[in-house]
Amino acid sequence: MPKMKTKKALAKRVKVTGSGKLKRSHAYVSHFAANKSHKQKRNLRKSTLVHGTDYKRIKLMLQK
Repeated sequence: MPKMKTKKALAKRVKVTGSGKLKRSHAYVSHFAANKSHKQKRNLRKSTLVHGTDYKRIKLMLQK
């Protein structure tokens, strides 16, 4: 059986941390920025971890 291919589109958006967790950036950053508060835009700049309910599915898509 052949190896699974990595989903390259996802690999460009998600990084694996040293402890094996998945780090991602927020959505809704670049569009309609004038309508968002300074606080919201500041918090969207920070990266965050992938939620636990999505972790297994995304980890499978990143298999090499």
